[in-house]
Amino acid sequence: MTTAQQIETLIRGQLPCDHLHMEGADGRHFQALIVSAKFSGLMRVAQHQLVYRALGNAMDSDIHALTMRTLTHEEWRAEHG
Repeated sequence: MTTAQQIETLIRGQLPCDHLHMEGADGRHFQALIVSAKFSGLMRVAQHQLVYRALGNAMDSDIHALTMRTLTHEEWRAEHG
């Protein structure tokens, strides 16, 4: 069974994150909040594609569903001061 920590490790290994919060209790459905400088200037779809690339084969086998919210530094600061 895949854990939220394992998914977080996969993402952090490929994508520099200033903030990453993962949740998921059943081992197949996960929620992520990801803040990264790599997202700057990218449309939301392209941001999500970066995350999917970071997860690699895990999206094909270990993760049934991933709901994510991706933010740039500026978006994060606007929301959290």
